[in-house]
Amino acid sequence: MTTFDDILEEAGKFGRFQKRIFALLCMASMPFAGVYVGVVFQGFTPDHWCHDPGLEQLRENCGLPLEKARRLILPLVNSSAGVLPSQCQRYDVDWNFTDLTCENLDRDITEAQRAAWPTTSCKNGWEYDYEGRESFVTEFDLVCTDAWLVDVLQAILGVGFLVGSVCIGFLADKFGRKVSFLVSNVLSALTGILVAISPNYISLVVFRALHGFGVKGGWMVAYVLITELVGVEYRRVVGVFFQMAFSCGIIVLPLVAYLIPNWRWIQVAFTLPYIIFMSYYWFVPESPRWLLSQNNSSKAVEITEALAKENKKTLSKNIKTLKDDAHSASGSFMDLIRTPNIRKYTLILSFNWFTSAVVYQGLIMRLGILGGNVYIDFLISGLVEFPAAFLILFTIERIGRRLPFATANIVSGAACLITAFIPEMMACVGRLGISMAFEIVMFVNTELYPTFIRNLGVSVCCTLCDIGGIVVPFLLYRLAVIWLELPLIIFGVLAVIAGGLVLLLPETKGVPLPETIDDIELPNSLEMIHLSI
Repeated sequence: MTTFDDILEEAGKFGRFQKRIFALLCMASMPFAGVYVGVVFQGFTPDHWCHDPGLEQLRENCGLPLEKARRLILPLVNSSAGVLPSQCQRYDVDWNFTDLTCENLDRDITEAQRAAWPTTSCKNGWEYDYEGRESFVTEFDLVCTDAWLVDVLQAILGVGFLVGSVCIGFLADKFGRKVSFLVSNVLSALTGILVAISPNYISLVVFRALHGFGVKGGWMVAYVLITELVGVEYRRVVGVFFQMAFSCGIIVLPLVAYLIPNWRWIQVAFTLPYIIFMSYYWFVPESPRWLLSQNNSSKAVEITEALAKENKKTLSKNIKTLKDDAHSASGSFMDLIRTPNIRKYTLILSFNWFTSAVVYQGLIMRLGILGGNVYIDFLISGLVEFPAAFLILFTIERIGRRLPFATANIVSGAACLITAFIPEMMACVGRLGISMAFEIVMFVNTELYPTFIRNLGVSVCCTLCDIGGIVVPFLLYRLAVIWLELPLIIFGVLAVIAGGLVLLLPETKGVPLPETIDDIELPNSLEMIHLSI
């Protein structure tokens, strides 16, 4: 029997054919960044204050500057940033029936006078300091008591990611990578346009959930497809560079948002690539490994011959005996928690997936509430992901997996804790560390589980990533109201704990992939048996 990996020895493990497909699929990774953290720009909350229709006429009659008018109508309140004019209340004064004149308004009104005025909520709506930028916050007035609805919009996207990963992953195993990738792109394009034309908040929530369903599922299918087309030794490098394509999307995102200041058109810009990706159905082949698993060896042979031809390689007659090398045994969820060592791996890896998502996404989304130049801050933050990728490639084969993995988490956590008290001192270091941890956790996850539950183990642990994405908007935005740096404390503690837990995992560098549960639970006994034989 000849396996696909055997044939790749002849056809080329990463030749011109695979490089072409890899380039195409990396392009599919880039727009996912806009969907993942586009809320920083689409859900931007500008400075806002209560609209007072009675004051408008007074402003016109007296030529009252905007800043003076705001000081006049807004009571001062305590906030996490100090004592500031309220964004959610105004003085309940009918300016047309007061003894104030234009001359009075030119003089400062005492705090004692202000204290005697009644206050009310922003029952006439809000005014926004747009600066040319329109978000769904300003369009649907998602501020003050409705500010948590922005959290829901991001959390529902995470729900879509979670369900889409499972459902489209199932479709990919049942009907093939190629068909499921097409379906996900059709769904992503359709729902992306529906998000852009959403007439109200409820429809926006529904369409964002469906959009997340399609986008995340398609991204995972693309990742699986390219790793199945290359030789085993190239999978890790291909995976890291596929993630770097996502980082390129992070860098492009602030430029797109700067050039397109309206959230609806930003959404259209995110969606257009998915319309183009539909054409991949005619340019990207089905996975030969999947075809073999479905006993469709004739089609697998056809694609493999085309692969060898483009790579300018010649195949031997072994191609005629090409068979699936997958194990027939299948595992269940109970296999992930039944035995001590595997249970420990499952808990630690799940916590690391959760932490990586919360800290990574939280640090990016935090840029939107800091008040600086969000475009420049976002760009700089994205650039640090490239050193992270190169550090991974440099260290994992020289030092191992466990130490860089643990160090990346601990450094990220320490940087978050320091930044909470010395603002922006170490924020980029935190991003670099968590970017490393996020990329390392994937292949460590695959190396720790035995073959028959490897895919299941990765899928189950990875769901904690999407759960982290659901939790993080509430964690970030609600805690920042109390104290702007409080989320950093939470991020720091989570990352340091995650790094400490990683040290409890075994080193997998140079260790053969485990085949059975006994390989993990009784590694020393098996080694002694092997030596005695």
